[in-house]
Amino acid sequence: MNITMTINGLPYSAQADAGLTLLQFIRETAGLTGTKSGCENGECGACTVLMDGRPVRSCIILAVEADGAEIVTVEGIAADGVLHPLQQAFIDHSAVQCGFCIPGMLVASKALLDRHAQPTEEQILEALGGHLCRCGGYQAMSAAVQAAANKA
Repeated sequence: MNITMTINGLPYSAQADAGLTLLQFIRETAGLTGTKSGCENGECGACTVLMDGRPVRSCIILAVEADGAEIVTVEGIAADGVLHPLQQAFIDHSAVQCGFCIPGMLVASKALLDRHAQPTEEQILEALGGHLCRCGGYQAMSAAVQAAANKA
């Protein structure tokens, strides 16, 4: 099936097998490798992207389901080579350790701030709650999200 979607503001069109996931499309067709493949079961959150403004686990969404969608990956958060305030806050608060979970955490955090400009700690923890960080950097990540919200 031929599918078309916009990823980070750029149009992509390709033939997609029925079983191709959105994650595979993003990494293999679009060549955007910031979105990580972790569990491939929708459990870890490393593959989180925004699909029409909603955070989704791209490893369990079929590419054909995203036909016509607007996708934002971690690469699309920065604008014109300038880090998004969330990205800078993650750096400033030492929230990046091994870095594997960070793309999904950043995308989920962006979705949260898009919905709630000044989220509560509970809202931050809920937004990041389904994301696994093997390094255990949750407190620094939560502080980074709060700092980014305070700069807005």
